[in-house]
Amino acid sequence: MKKTLCIMLGASAMASAAWAQTNVAIYGIVDAGIVRESGGVAGSVTKLGSGIASGSRIGFRGREDLGGGMAAQFVLETGTNIDTGAMGQGGLLFGRQAHVGLSTGAGTLTFGRQYTPLFMAVNAVDPFLGFSMAGSANNILSEGGIRMNNTVKYAMPATGPFTADIAYGFGEVAGDSSAGRNVGASVGYSSGPLSIRLAYHRANNVPAAGVAPDDGRSILLGGVYNFGVAKFHLGVQSNKGLITINGRAIPRTDSRDVLVGVTVPFGVSSVMASYIRKDARSALNRDANQMAIGVTYPLSKRTDLYASYARIDNDAAAGTANFYTVGNGSDTGTGDKAFNFGIRHTF
Repeated sequence: MKKTLCIMLGASAMASAAWAQTNVAIYGIVDAGIVRESGGVAGSVTKLGSGIASGSRIGFRGREDLGGGMAAQFVLETGTNIDTGAMGQGGLLFGRQAHVGLSTGAGTLTFGRQYTPLFMAVNAVDPFLGFSMAGSANNILSEGGIRMNNTVKYAMPATGPFTADIAYGFGEVAGDSSAGRNVGASVGYSSGPLSIRLAYHRANNVPAAGVAPDDGRSILLGGVYNFGVAKFHLGVQSNKGLITINGRAIPRTDSRDVLVGVTVPFGVSSVMASYIRKDARSALNRDANQMAIGVTYPLSKRTDLYASYARIDNDAAAGTANFYTVGNGSDTGTGDKAFNFGIRHTF
């Protein structure tokens, strides 16, 4: 009896030690503010917006040490519109992220719904990084659909100045392995004040609402240099075929885009400004220019205030239907001009 009891107590202690190595965290962002949009087909509108600078969300992140340098990890993240209480991302339960995987000294392999490497690269180059607001580069630059479903992603270990990842999203169409398939990759280099990103995204015969299925590809090269008194941002992008901009399908694209921006610290505040030129080379001639300025003011490590203004000048055929609109972190927008201000809290 004593021997059995000792074995049971030993097993219990081992289980407790194993559980002690598992870490699960609850995190999130609550973001809301006032949005004023003008220049839209239906006229101007003022509204309360949710997730203007960063999409409001609640997430669960876990990691378990499996020993030998290996760990299991997962992320489940749901978006929410705090102005109405509705779920974001079209009502998906975990529409922002949902993936599980393993990490070792050789890198991290994850499976599920994940951000595209192109989207992460655009955000790294954009002066409005972490503060989408009205000035987000996603209003004009392609981000590869923001997220990929049915995706396997590998990321190399974050050691040294280089980073790299590659993602493959299964189309899951019977009889045609390429239909609906998405492939993305990126490489990065960071050393001292310099940071550079190169990213690629290709979508094969992807269907979209109201748009004929087509192939599309985008490639971005960009970087940021910190001069101390200011950060200088530069990015160039090439797009071809059916791409997505701010989550919206843009068919028959052939464009060369350039982003120039700056971030200037003023005490605890930061002022951001950017200019983006879309040079469309297809017969549809969807040229556009975006100019934006924004400011952030932290009240604490977790709470900040923000404000921004952006304007898009749609040229030729693009302007006939107010083609590109000024959106924010959770909304594609309705007009070619927008001003917003609000508050963001992270936990």
